[in-house]
Amino acid sequence: MSQTPIDVPKLELESAFGFNGEVPQGLKVHPDMKHLIYPLGDKIVIENLSNHKQDFLQGHTNNVTCVAVSKSGRYIASGQQTHMGFKADVIVWDYEEKCIYATFTLHKVKVECLAFSPNDRYLATLGGQDDGSIVIWDIARRDAICGSPAQVQSAGTTYVVRFANNDENMFVTAGNNTIRIWSLDVTNRKIRPVEAYTGNCKRIVKCLEISKDNSEVYCGTTTGDILAISTKTHKCLRVGPEKGKFSQGIVCIHALEAKESKELLIGAGDGTVSIVNSETFKRTKKTQSVAGAVTSIALRGMGHQFFVATNKCQMYKFEFHDFTSSLICTASNGAILDVAFPYQCSELCATCAKDEIKIWNLNQGKELLRIAVPNIICRAIDFTRDGTCIVSAWIDGKIRLFKPESGKLMYTIPDAHNKGVSAIACIHEEGSKELKIVSGGSEGQVRVWTVQRRGQMTSKLLAVMKEHTSEVTCIKVRENGLQCVTSSADGTCIIWDLTKQVRSQIIFASTMFKCVNYSKDECQIITSGSDRKIGYWESYDGAQIRELEGCKSGEINGMDISPDGRYIASGGEDKLIKVWLYDEGEEVYVGIGHCGTIRRLKISPDQRRILSVSDDGGLFVWKFPFPSAYQ
Repeated sequence: MSQTPIDVPKLELESAFGFNGEVPQGLKVHPDMKHLIYPLGDKIVIENLSNHKQDFLQGHTNNVTCVAVSKSGRYIASGQQTHMGFKADVIVWDYEEKCIYATFTLHKVKVECLAFSPNDRYLATLGGQDDGSIVIWDIARRDAICGSPAQVQSAGTTYVVRFANNDENMFVTAGNNTIRIWSLDVTNRKIRPVEAYTGNCKRIVKCLEISKDNSEVYCGTTTGDILAISTKTHKCLRVGPEKGKFSQGIVCIHALEAKESKELLIGAGDGTVSIVNSETFKRTKKTQSVAGAVTSIALRGMGHQFFVATNKCQMYKFEFHDFTSSLICTASNGAILDVAFPYQCSELCATCAKDEIKIWNLNQGKELLRIAVPNIICRAIDFTRDGTCIVSAWIDGKIRLFKPESGKLMYTIPDAHNKGVSAIACIHEEGSKELKIVSGGSEGQVRVWTVQRRGQMTSKLLAVMKEHTSEVTCIKVRENGLQCVTSSADGTCIIWDLTKQVRSQIIFASTMFKCVNYSKDECQIITSGSDRKIGYWESYDGAQIRELEGCKSGEINGMDISPDGRYIASGGEDKLIKVWLYDEGEEVYVGIGHCGTIRRLKISPDQRRILSVSDDGGLFVWKFPFPSAYQ
């Protein structure tokens, strides 16, 4: 019987590739100017800019929706979303200790935005659409001071809150047709708003900035212009630019402290990063474009260098003096469906997500290559034994072969499966000049292909094996290349004789099989699927040997056996990585970190790491908890 995660030692998370670029204002630079701070699923990542070492703050139960860093750098605050009817936590973290300092729970469903007062004394938290309230917290006392609805009933949702630069008793909120300037009365435990008067200028504000002397509030709008509001008269002073508005709205706005002249750094929904004059709102010549909509801009120091994040989960570093940019981080924008290692290579791996295949260097912690096939989903990938080719399965029914060094398309097998290719595996034959591929389709067929790699590349269909009645979910080939096993959503696993091209054995179960593996000696196969069980089966006659409860909630989508055959790693809808002793069937380690359903996982050939990929777009690297002869 599986133990609960509380009873089992925790896996150590070594590193994580990617960040949630869709979180508004989610990317921050710590005041020490040495670390980046950003959300990844339900965690906060603190990454060293020089050596890329990562620390993880774990405590949220769902996706992080907003992040704030105090002016001194002592605290980090993060808010999350949850399910309808439940409370959403705000966690304040001690930066030095990398631990929870306080947890505040008042808002419903979602925390929209956070802001620290300039002396780190107070924290303002803004609830989302289903909550609509703003609460001021005393950090030292770890208690709420007061709260109030964030907007009048006639106005829409409030999206952003910001404290004044040198006044701990003034803050501003803005949103859909509402801009309010608040005063905090700690003695009487009250916050009092004054609605800014904008006349006929009705706007939706998603970001705001306050001038250094607190005299003006600059509001970035979804219509692509900027409103300047006086904090004394509460009136709109000017609107601009008159010409050349930012298309798809202004998402980020920052006042540049390093310049004597008044300048604002703008990030727009069309990917534009630009400097505008804060008095005229006219654009300067410093303008750049990035891929995707800008979601965050984080200044380093006085703004001599800054970082830009986009909704494509890409991060850019800008040098202010010449306004040049370089891409420093990329991540998968959506679910990662498969992960694979080259044969006997543990430093590199490949992942596929949506219409992209990526090659990663795990030691350097960066993306080496990206292969894109626009608007077509890649379902599965594998490397040839010699590492000269990436074989990929695509939803348009094609098998595509790419060079891993350059990403160049080598060959395409058209119409491999009429309802899309759902699984793929390569067959190794020593000294062969041909590449053999086993593919599985959504229609249930298993096909064997040969590709001539010398001269002009050609392909030939060798066999069609049709006994599955539903999608083939996984394929594993025996070391000698004479047999393979396939799992299917129809509740069967079939062992195929690849020389005779017939079924050797079949396994039936009341489940939708998601993955299958051979044991090290290949005398047994291990299965998992929608019934939450890990099954041991004899490969000779298909008899069941053992069944473990692999998951308490949801199906198991990914599973792998360690190279020495002593351990199993599994993961699925419960978002947990579990390590099992193969012979004893005992759960010995659990990895907590993913915020989305785990799709696939692999143990590295040197048995030092476990790689897991999930719906949250994260590629997580876990330290393998046991030594082996492979290290």
